[in-house]
Amino acid sequence: MDPSELKRFERTFLPHMSAAYNLAHWLTRSDQDAEDVVQEAYLRAVRFFGGFRGGNSKAWFLTIVRNAAYSWLQRSQAHGLTTPFDELIHDVEDGSPGPELELLQSATRQDLLEALESLPVEFREALVLRELEGLSYKEIAEVSGLPIGTVMSRLARARRNLRQFLIDRGAKEE
Repeated sequence: MDPSELKRFERTFLPHMSAAYNLAHWLTRSDQDAEDVVQEAYLRAVRFFGGFRGGNSKAWFLTIVRNAAYSWLQRSQAHGLTTPFDELIHDVEDGSPGPELELLQSATRQDLLEALESLPVEFREALVLRELEGLSYKEIAEVSGLPIGTVMSRLARARRNLRQFLIDRGAKEE
């Protein structure tokens, strides 16, 4: 890569390094492994930068980070990467606020971190991309290579699991 191309690459992707690390950390559950995944993703991005045709650079880079993280997870065999499909469980919620909103607002940061850690990797990924990185459903679908309906379903199930974790946690502390 020539110096001008390298400068363009850095201008395009360095602003997204924090988001890349954040996603990698939540997928691998380890600082060291997240750093390795981001480094691998960065090298892949450099290698394939010629194929980047503009557009959403954050989504393009996070797609590479996601793929690198899943490759790492498969190599390490640390976590199962699939959740069986259950029509009743994967049904999308209506999203209306209710008692769960009060529960989430009263939860401590540590409770939320533990709840997020307890989620299966594909649900954790969807929540991190939506709630922590602010990606739209369409961008999450692009990054994860999934239909928008699946993204919505995963987010609904992840939120339901978080809520249940916090309810269970509250019941144990009383």
